Amino acid sequence: MRNYIIKKGAIIGENVHIGNFTTIESDVTIGANTWIGNNVTILNGTRIGQNCKIHSNSVLGGIPQDLKYDNEYTILEIGNNTIIREFVTINKGTKSKYKTLIGNNNLIMSNAHIGHDCIIGNNSIIGFSVGIAGEVIIGDWVNISGLTAIHQFSLIGDHTMISGLSRVVKDIPPYITAGREPLSYAGINTVGLKRRGFQSDKIDELKMIYGMLFQQKKNIKIALNLIETQFEQTFERDEILKFVRDSKRGILKGFGSESENEV
Repeated sequence: MRNYIIKKGAIIGENVHIGNFTTIESDVTIGANTWIGNNVTILNGTRIGQNCKIHSNSVLGGIPQDLKYDNEYTILEIGNNTIIREFVTINKGTKSKYKTLIGNNNLIMSNAHIGHDCIIGNNSIIGFSVGIAGEVIIGDWVNISGLTAIHQFSLIGDHTMISGLSRVVKDIPPYITAGREPLSYAGINTVGLKRRGFQSDKIDELKMIYGMLFQQKKNIKIALNLIETQFEQTFERDEILKFVRDSKRGILKGFGSESENEV
Protein backbone atom coordinates (compact mmCIF):
# COMPACT_ATOMS: atom_id res chain seq x y z
CA MET A 1 0.00 0.00 0.00
CA ARG A 2 1.37 3.42 -1.00
CA ASN A 3 1.50 5.59 2.15
CA TYR A 4 3.90 8.31 0.98
CA ILE A 5 3.86 11.17 -1.53
CA ILE A 6 6.51 11.64 -4.21
CA LYS A 7 5.67 14.57 -6.47
CA LYS A 8 6.30 14.41 -10.19
CA GLY A 9 9.82 15.49 -11.14
CA ALA A 10 11.61 14.13 -8.06
CA ILE A 11 14.65 12.04 -8.94
CA ILE A 12 14.95 8.95 -6.75
CA GLY A 13 18.00 6.67 -7.05
CA GLU A 14 18.07 2.90 -7.00
CA ASN A 15 17.23 0.95 -3.87
CA VAL A 16 15.90 3.94 -1.92
CA HIS A 17 13.60 3.09 0.98
CA ILE A 18 10.84 5.62 1.73
CA GLY A 19 8.80 5.27 4.91
CA ASN A 20 5.12 5.82 5.55
CA PHE A 21 3.64 9.35 5.42
CA THR A 22 6.82 10.86 3.98
CA THR A 23 6.49 13.72 1.48
CA ILE A 24 9.06 14.40 -1.24
CA GLU A 25 8.52 17.49 -3.38
CA SER A 26 9.21 17.72 -7.10
CA ASP A 27 12.58 19.51 -7.12
CA VAL A 28 14.38 16.89 -5.03
CA THR A 29 17.19 14.46 -5.85
CA ILE A 30 17.93 11.43 -3.64
CA GLY A 31 20.94 9.19 -4.25
CA ALA A 32 21.01 5.41 -4.40
CA ASN A 33 20.72 3.22 -1.31
CA THR A 34 19.45 6.02 0.89
CA TRP A 35 17.00 5.08 3.65
CA ILE A 36 14.23 7.52 4.59
CA GLY A 37 12.06 6.87 7.63
CA ASN A 38 8.43 7.66 8.40
CA ASN A 39 6.89 11.13 8.28
CA VAL A 40 9.94 12.85 6.75
CA THR A 41 9.45 16.05 4.73
CA ILE A 42 11.91 16.77 1.92
CA LEU A 43 11.21 20.10 0.27
CA ASN A 44 12.08 21.66 -3.07
CA GLY A 45 15.74 22.39 -3.67
CA THR A 46 17.06 19.47 -1.61
CA ARG A 47 19.85 17.27 -2.95
CA ILE A 48 20.70 14.15 -0.95
CA GLY A 49 23.64 11.87 -1.71
CA GLN A 50 24.01 8.10 -1.62
CA ASN A 51 23.83 5.76 1.37
CA CYS A 52 22.27 8.33 3.70
CA LYS A 53 19.87 7.55 6.56
CA ILE A 54 17.16 10.09 7.35
CA HIS A 55 15.05 9.30 10.38
CA SER A 56 11.47 10.11 11.26
CA ASN A 57 10.03 13.63 11.39
CA SER A 58 13.04 15.39 9.91
CA VAL A 59 12.37 18.41 7.67
CA LEU A 60 14.99 19.07 5.00
CA GLY A 61 15.17 22.09 2.70
CA GLY A 62 12.81 24.31 4.66
CA ILE A 63 12.50 28.01 3.87
CA PRO A 64 15.26 30.00 5.65
CA GLN A 65 14.31 31.63 8.92
CA ASP A 66 15.83 34.88 7.74
CA LEU A 67 13.95 38.05 6.81
CA LYS A 68 16.23 38.77 3.85
CA TYR A 69 15.01 35.63 2.08
CA ASP A 70 12.83 36.75 -0.84
CA ASN A 71 11.82 33.46 -2.47
CA GLU A 72 15.02 33.33 -4.54
CA TYR A 73 15.98 29.88 -5.83
CA THR A 74 18.35 28.21 -3.37
CA ILE A 75 19.25 24.66 -2.42
CA LEU A 76 20.24 22.33 0.37
CA GLU A 77 22.96 19.83 -0.56
CA ILE A 78 23.72 16.82 1.64
CA GLY A 79 26.64 14.52 0.82
CA ASN A 80 27.00 10.75 0.94
CA ASN A 81 26.85 8.47 3.98
CA THR A 82 25.31 11.08 6.25
CA ILE A 83 22.98 10.09 9.09
CA ILE A 84 20.21 12.50 10.09
CA ARG A 85 18.31 11.49 13.20
CA GLU A 86 14.77 12.24 14.38
CA PHE A 87 13.27 15.77 14.22
CA VAL A 88 16.31 17.41 12.61
CA THR A 89 15.60 20.59 10.62
CA ILE A 90 17.97 21.90 7.94
CA ASN A 91 17.11 25.05 5.98
CA LYS A 92 18.21 25.80 2.44
CA GLY A 93 20.23 28.89 1.52
CA THR A 94 19.46 32.53 0.89
CA LYS A 95 20.90 34.95 -1.66
CA SER A 96 23.93 35.21 0.64
CA LYS A 97 25.39 31.90 -0.62
CA TYR A 98 22.41 30.29 -2.39
CA LYS A 99 23.25 26.99 -0.76
CA THR A 100 23.35 25.18 2.58
CA LEU A 101 26.01 22.49 2.29
CA ILE A 102 26.43 19.37 4.45
CA GLY A 103 29.39 17.17 3.49
CA ASN A 104 29.98 13.42 3.64
CA ASN A 105 29.99 10.95 6.53
CA ASN A 106 28.36 13.24 9.08
CA LEU A 107 26.12 12.31 12.00
CA ILE A 108 23.46 14.87 12.91
CA MET A 109 21.71 13.80 16.10
CA SER A 110 18.05 14.27 16.96
CA ASN A 111 16.44 17.70 17.32
CA ALA A 112 19.44 19.55 15.85
CA HIS A 113 18.81 22.63 13.71
CA ILE A 114 21.11 23.85 10.92
CA GLY A 115 20.29 27.30 9.59
CA HIS A 116 20.51 28.84 6.13
CA ASP A 117 23.79 29.04 4.19
CA CYS A 118 25.73 26.93 6.67
CA ILE A 119 28.68 24.92 5.42
CA ILE A 120 29.56 21.75 7.31
CA GLY A 121 32.52 19.64 6.21
CA ASN A 122 33.02 15.90 6.43
CA ASN A 123 33.16 13.31 9.22
CA SER A 124 31.63 15.55 11.88
CA ILE A 125 29.18 14.85 14.71
CA ILE A 126 26.48 17.39 15.56
CA GLY A 127 25.02 16.44 18.93
CA PHE A 128 21.49 16.32 20.33
CA SER A 129 19.59 19.62 20.08
CA VAL A 130 22.55 21.61 18.81
CA GLY A 131 21.32 24.90 17.34
CA ILE A 132 23.39 26.30 14.48
CA ALA A 133 22.41 29.76 13.25
CA GLY A 134 22.76 30.91 9.66
CA GLU A 135 26.04 31.18 7.74
CA VAL A 136 28.10 29.19 10.21
CA ILE A 137 31.11 27.36 8.73
CA ILE A 138 32.20 24.11 10.40
CA GLY A 139 35.28 22.17 9.28
CA ASP A 140 36.06 18.46 9.06
CA TRP A 141 36.21 16.00 11.98
CA VAL A 142 34.37 18.36 14.35
CA ASN A 143 32.49 17.04 17.38
CA ILE A 144 29.86 19.39 18.84
CA SER A 145 28.24 18.04 21.99
CA GLY A 146 24.57 18.32 22.84
CA LEU A 147 22.56 21.47 23.53
CA THR A 148 25.23 23.78 22.19
CA ALA A 149 24.15 27.06 20.56
CA ILE A 150 26.28 28.56 17.78
CA HIS A 151 26.02 32.23 16.83
CA GLN A 152 25.49 33.33 13.23
CA PHE A 153 28.66 33.71 11.11
CA SER A 154 30.81 31.68 13.52
CA LEU A 155 33.77 29.68 12.20
CA ILE A 156 34.76 26.33 13.73
CA GLY A 157 38.05 24.80 12.62
CA ASP A 158 38.93 21.21 11.75
CA HIS A 159 39.40 18.56 14.45
CA THR A 160 37.75 20.57 17.22
CA MET A 161 35.72 19.27 20.15
CA ILE A 162 33.10 21.50 21.81
CA SER A 163 31.66 20.49 25.16
CA GLY A 164 27.92 20.21 25.80
CA LEU A 165 25.72 23.15 26.76
CA SER A 166 28.23 25.56 25.22
CA ARG A 167 27.48 29.04 23.91
CA VAL A 168 29.64 29.72 20.85
CA VAL A 169 29.93 33.45 20.16
CA LYS A 170 33.56 33.57 18.95
CA ASP A 171 35.44 31.57 16.35
CA ILE A 172 37.07 28.31 17.44
CA PRO A 173 40.47 27.52 15.87
CA PRO A 174 41.38 24.00 14.66
CA TYR A 175 42.69 21.07 16.75
CA ILE A 176 41.44 22.24 20.13
CA THR A 177 38.89 21.38 22.79
CA ALA A 178 36.57 24.21 23.83
CA GLY A 179 34.80 24.06 27.16
CA ARG A 180 33.97 25.82 30.44
CA GLU A 181 31.83 28.92 30.86
CA PRO A 182 32.41 31.30 29.21
CA LEU A 183 33.57 29.04 26.40
CA SER A 184 37.36 28.94 26.43
CA TYR A 185 40.40 27.06 25.21
CA ALA A 186 40.55 23.81 27.20
CA GLY A 187 43.56 22.15 25.58
CA ILE A 188 44.33 20.21 22.42
CA ASN A 189 41.77 17.65 21.20
CA THR A 190 44.31 14.94 21.94
CA VAL A 191 41.96 11.95 21.93
CA GLY A 192 40.38 12.92 18.62
CA LEU A 193 43.74 13.65 17.01
CA LYS A 194 45.23 10.31 18.09
CA ARG A 195 42.20 8.49 16.66
CA ARG A 196 42.90 10.18 13.32
CA GLY A 197 46.55 9.20 13.23
CA PHE A 198 48.29 12.32 14.51
CA GLN A 199 51.67 11.36 15.98
CA SER A 200 52.90 12.47 19.42
CA ASP A 201 55.41 14.96 18.01
CA LYS A 202 52.67 16.67 15.99
CA ILE A 203 50.38 16.86 19.03
CA ASP A 204 53.27 18.31 21.07
CA GLU A 205 53.81 20.94 18.35
CA LEU A 206 50.14 21.94 18.55
CA LYS A 207 50.31 22.14 22.34
CA MET A 208 53.28 24.49 22.17
CA ILE A 209 51.68 26.70 19.50
CA TYR A 210 48.45 27.04 21.45
CA GLY A 211 50.35 27.47 24.70
CA MET A 212 51.91 30.59 23.21
CA LEU A 213 48.59 31.75 21.79
CA PHE A 214 46.38 31.17 24.84
CA GLN A 215 48.44 30.59 27.97
CA GLN A 216 51.17 33.22 27.94
CA LYS A 217 48.73 36.14 28.11
CA LYS A 218 50.23 37.83 25.08
CA ASN A 219 48.39 40.11 22.68
CA ILE A 220 47.11 37.96 19.81
CA LYS A 221 49.06 39.86 17.15
CA ILE A 222 52.28 39.50 19.11
CA ALA A 223 51.64 35.81 19.76
CA LEU A 224 51.00 35.15 16.06
CA ASN A 225 54.23 36.85 15.07
CA LEU A 226 56.16 34.81 17.64
CA ILE A 227 54.56 31.57 16.42
CA GLU A 228 55.52 32.44 12.85
CA THR A 229 59.16 33.15 13.74
CA GLN A 230 59.77 30.51 16.43
CA PHE A 231 58.02 27.45 14.96
CA GLU A 232 59.03 25.55 11.85
CA GLN A 233 56.67 25.99 8.94
CA THR A 234 54.18 23.11 8.84
CA PHE A 235 50.68 22.65 7.44
CA GLU A 236 49.18 22.77 10.93
CA ARG A 237 51.11 25.88 12.00
CA ASP A 238 50.10 27.74 8.85
CA GLU A 239 46.47 26.62 9.17
CA ILE A 240 46.29 28.02 12.71
CA LEU A 241 47.92 31.31 11.70
CA LYS A 242 45.58 31.77 8.76
CA PHE A 243 42.48 30.87 10.77
CA VAL A 244 43.22 33.36 13.53
CA ARG A 245 44.28 36.16 11.19
CA ASP A 246 41.21 35.68 9.00
CA SER A 247 38.77 35.62 11.92
CA LYS A 248 36.31 38.48 11.73
CA ARG A 249 34.52 37.74 15.01
CA GLY A 250 37.69 37.11 16.99
CA ILE A 251 38.63 33.81 18.59
CA LEU A 252 37.69 32.42 21.97
CA LYS A 253 40.02 33.14 24.88
CA GLY A 254 42.15 30.98 27.07
CA PHE A 255 40.45 30.15 30.36
CA GLY A 256 40.89 33.07 32.73
CA SER A 257 42.86 34.99 30.09
CA GLU A 258 42.86 38.75 30.17
CA SER A 259 44.65 39.00 26.81
CA GLU A 260 42.93 40.73 23.92
CA ASN A 261 41.76 38.15 21.37
CA GLU A 262 40.78 40.54 18.61
CA VAL A 263 43.09 40.28 15.60
